[in-house]
Amino acid sequence: MGLRVTLVAAARSSSLLAERFDDDRPLDEAGWYEVQLAAHALIPLGAAELRYCSPTPRSRATGAALGYAPLAQPALRDCDMGRWRGLTLAEVAALDPVAVDAWLADPRTAPHGGETLLSFISRVGGWLDTRPADDGAIVAVAEPAVVRAALVYALKAPPATYWNVDVRPLSTVTLTGRPGLWHLHLQAAVG
Repeated sequence: MGLRVTLVAAARSSSLLAERFDDDRPLDEAGWYEVQLAAHALIPLGAAELRYCSPTPRSRATGAALGYAPLAQPALRDCDMGRWRGLTLAEVAALDPVAVDAWLADPRTAPHGGETLLSFISRVGGWLDTRPADDGAIVAVAEPAVVRAALVYALKAPPATYWNVDVRPLSTVTLTGRPGLWHLHLQAAVG
């Protein structure tokens, strides 16, 4: 069977319109409330042999609130957005629309001076491919962007696919397989 890696998107730290690049804010009140509502479905994932999280405050807090006691993984950090860190997409688009267009069109460019989308996807994929090879279960709480990157990598989709994946807070996705051969596993609805 190989590995079973379940990725849990961190609870939110702001409204969708206030999301910022490379955001390191903690969970907001709504995020805490959403964790409480989803806990019954997510807590059982903590039975995994290995439990990880992105090093961000909201990923750590989400994992802790679910009782995972996750180990922070630097490779699961959000994309390095360089000069755009802390800004919203609307703010960056108002300052430099040409740079935003270039960034969205070419996964090999980083007009912000940080990490390219292609490098980000490869980094997250490298983390997936270096998990212990023994059969087992892993749960990782990560930023929605990290979950998107993992899906693009695992499915060997073109990097531009990244922009077409919507990952909502506290959503989960499971990948099964082994390094270089990942499968998307969708859970059937129960009862």
